[in-house]
Amino acid sequence: MTDVDIVVVGAGIQGAGVAQAAAAAGYSVLLLEQTGIASGTSSRSSKLIHGGLRYLESGQFRLVRECLRERALLLRNAPSFVRLAPHYIPVYRETRRRPLLLRAGLSLYAVLGGLHPEVRFRQLPRSAWSDLDGLNQDGLQAVFRYFDAQTDDAALTRAVVSSAQSLGATLLMPATVSGVEMLSGTVRVQYRSAQTDGEVRCQALVNAAGPWVNTVLDNVTPRVEALPMECVAGAHILLPRRLTQGVYYAESPSDGRAIFIMPWHDDQTLVGTTERRYQGDPAQVEASMAEIDYLLATIRHYFPAYAALEPVASFAGLRVLPAAEGAAFTRSRDTRLYVTHAGRVLTIYGGKLTAYRAMAERAVALLRQVLPARAAKADTKYLMLENIS
Repeated sequence: MTDVDIVVVGAGIQGAGVAQAAAAAGYSVLLLEQTGIASGTSSRSSKLIHGGLRYLESGQFRLVRECLRERALLLRNAPSFVRLAPHYIPVYRETRRRPLLLRAGLSLYAVLGGLHPEVRFRQLPRSAWSDLDGLNQDGLQAVFRYFDAQTDDAALTRAVVSSAQSLGATLLMPATVSGVEMLSGTVRVQYRSAQTDGEVRCQALVNAAGPWVNTVLDNVTPRVEALPMECVAGAHILLPRRLTQGVYYAESPSDGRAIFIMPWHDDQTLVGTTERRYQGDPAQVEASMAEIDYLLATIRHYFPAYAALEPVASFAGLRVLPAAEGAAFTRSRDTRLYVTHAGRVLTIYGGKLTAYRAMAERAVALLRQVLPARAAKADTKYLMLENIS
């Protein structure tokens, strides 16, 4: 006899998405979160719901197509806090991605997005350049405009958790997993909460603990080999002045890496992100001085009016990527769903904010073989998300 069908560990966007998808499919769900909803990477992203234009460079066409499809669903289902915003790509004499390459990439982006109005682009006439927030025009040769969406990542995660709860899921927070034991046909999950130690039996466990996934997997008996992974830190800074025209997709003047410069809230500009391997405590990750200087150099290069401004805040989040050689930028961003223990434990490695719903549906589909038959309550494609922040 089990207490619930599925226990989900981690209330970041991936765990929230699985809890929602499982509850919508009719399963009973317990969501365990060690600190707070979206307390890790899901509140420290670049705040974009985007198709991943830059992933075309590394040939990740399937991922781009999926993200564009999921972006369209979020624009429909969460209109109060997922909104389209113009994105500008300035091209200078020294820009590595030349106009012909950008035009080809944006054309492919539009095709993968079904040629809908929200994925079309244009090259702005020179007469419009003076309206672009004081963008540096020394050596400027072209400006492309396309559209992607912005969001509040933490608010989106909270809304998905709320949706899961409205479908019957239970949230226990704060709570950490202290042990997982595979029994005959069930899984026993032991946890520690602020009030007491407890345990729950379930049919399946979903490990969506982000940078802590292998720590959780190490607590499962019998032990299995975890997948090799590495954490990649991405830093952002906030400056006390707000852009008005939209988001700028620019190259770092030092190494050509793509950087987003965007309006944030009523009076700030958000700049990010970087990528560096991180091996410390995931709870202690923060932007380094070198990363802050790197991002400051980028925005000051493109927007001279920011030259005297200093950051009012900085933060960093962690991406989970398969361990591999080479730069993190060129690595695949596909999510890895690792199923072990006769199909009863599913560990999520990685995950995109934009594609969380599609990933969650795949996770629940993988678990169906060990779950009892249940009558579905809803389809996540059509569930409206309300801003509860």
